[in-house]
Amino acid sequence: MLSMIIGVVFGATLAVMRMSGNPVLQGVAWLYLWIFRGTPIYVQLVFWGLLGSLYQTVNLGFAEIDLQNFLSNMFILAVLGLGLNEAAYMAEIVRSGIQAVPEGQMEASKALGMGWSLTMRRTVLPQAMRIIIPPTGNELISMLKTTSLVVAVPYSLELYGRSMDIAYSLFEPVPMLLVAATWYLVITSVLMVGQYYLEKHFEKGSTRNLTARQLAALADAEGAIPGNVNVVPDTPKENR
Repeated sequence: MLSMIIGVVFGATLAVMRMSGNPVLQGVAWLYLWIFRGTPIYVQLVFWGLLGSLYQTVNLGFAEIDLQNFLSNMFILAVLGLGLNEAAYMAEIVRSGIQAVPEGQMEASKALGMGWSLTMRRTVLPQAMRIIIPPTGNELISMLKTTSLVVAVPYSLELYGRSMDIAYSLFEPVPMLLVAATWYLVITSVLMVGQYYLEKHFEKGSTRNLTARQLAALADAEGAIPGNVNVVPDTPKENR
């Protein structure tokens, strides 16, 4: 969960950097995504695990910082490794969700005197969430299963690692693997149910059912039929 929070927050920051007009910020964000999406997560976790043997201290010229206390904590390195990898994928999810909102929505918000941050909070993000939530839920489920790879750091106090520790002591690897798989299924099922209700919540108001008469009036006003409108034929008066 900590890794997912890091991934969402940092990923949203990277998405904003990619959409900014600053070429430096765009370049930094693109380079980050290129590295973390282009290399296997297992290789990245091995790198974070070996970081403590590569850098014991950081010399700033006027002071020397000891990194051993930080880099010797395998839990922190595992969380950091998973979170930084997830941020690269969340950045593209958030960016695609924001870009799916029509530009006219932002222009209308600016016309009402709303600033950029207020526009994002009150206008853009509520509409983008119905696009962002489904892939984010999938990423959370994938993250849960990816935690089994943190043995590369090495960190073995997660579900798979503890199951294997017990299996080695009992000399029964297959039953313990089945136990671990069952727990993964239970947790992912709970997450899938939560994702379903979140999607239903943010889908409210995304579609409208209008009669042909209302649709004609709307088309005359906007010049085109909105994509989120469903046409419902008018009911004849004699059948009402």
